[in-house]
Amino acid sequence: MSKQLPLRQRVRKGLILTMFLLFPLILYYFSPALIIEGAAQGIITGSFIMFGLMFVSSLFVGRLWCGWACPGAGLQEMFAGVNNQTVRSRWAGRVKWIIWTPWILGIAAAALSAGGLHQVDPFFRTVGGVSVAEPASYIVYYGVVAIFVVLALTVGRRGGCHVICWMAPFMILGRQIRNRFGWASLQLTADADRCVDCTRCSTNCPMSLDVHKMVQTSNMEHPDCVLCGTCVDNCKKGVIRFNFAPVRRTADQTQRQVITLS
Repeated sequence: MSKQLPLRQRVRKGLILTMFLLFPLILYYFSPALIIEGAAQGIITGSFIMFGLMFVSSLFVGRLWCGWACPGAGLQEMFAGVNNQTVRSRWAGRVKWIIWTPWILGIAAAALSAGGLHQVDPFFRTVGGVSVAEPASYIVYYGVVAIFVVLALTVGRRGGCHVICWMAPFMILGRQIRNRFGWASLQLTADADRCVDCTRCSTNCPMSLDVHKMVQTSNMEHPDCVLCGTCVDNCKKGVIRFNFAPVRRTADQTQRQVITLS
C-alpha cells in the first residue's frame, strides 16, 4: 500500500493539477507569442500583465508560482512516474536563457515599432476571455502540451521548467534582486546540525536540486528552487523549514526575528 503524501503536498499537487485542467481556458494569458503581437500594436496583453505580476510577486515569494500554480508544472508532475530521472546537466538550465534573451529584445523592438505601449487589453485574442475557444486554438494548445510532455519524458523531472520555460527568468531575476537588497521574503532555512544525511530532501526534490548539499553549506537559495516544500515535508527530523524573513548574509550575524510558517 502506497504511503499517503503529506497534507501540504496533497494540497499543492491538487492546485497545480487543477491549473492544468484549466489550461485551455487560460493558455493565452501565458503566451510568449501574443505578447509580441500585442506589443507590435501598442497593446499590453494579458500575458504581459501576467509576466509582470510574476516578476513582482517573486520579489516577496520567489518562484512560488512555479511550485504551486503553474499549469505546465501540473502537466509535468503527472509524467514523473514515467521518467523520474533527476536533471543534473548544466546545459539544461542555460537553454531557457538563450531563448528568453532574444525574446525579450523582440518584445521591446515590437513595442518601439508601435511607438510605445498605449492600450491595455487583458483579453487580447481570447473569445470572451477563453483562450481555446476555436478549432485553430487547439493546435496551439496541443502543441504547447506536446513540447512539455516530450521534455518531461526525455530530459527528466520538470524538464520543461529547466529547458524552455519563458516565465521562469522573470522570477529568477526578481529573486536575485530580493537577495541583493535582502528584504523579508518567503524562503527556506535549515538547521544542518539536525541533519542525519538521509538525503531524502535531494531524492524527492521535483526540481532535481541537491538540497542535502544546500543544507550542509547553510545556503538554501537556488535559482531553480520553486518553494514547493517537498523537502520540508519529507524531512523527518524537521531540518528544513519555511519562514518569512530578510536575507541572513553571514553566519555570525544576529538572526532577525522571523515569522515561522511551518
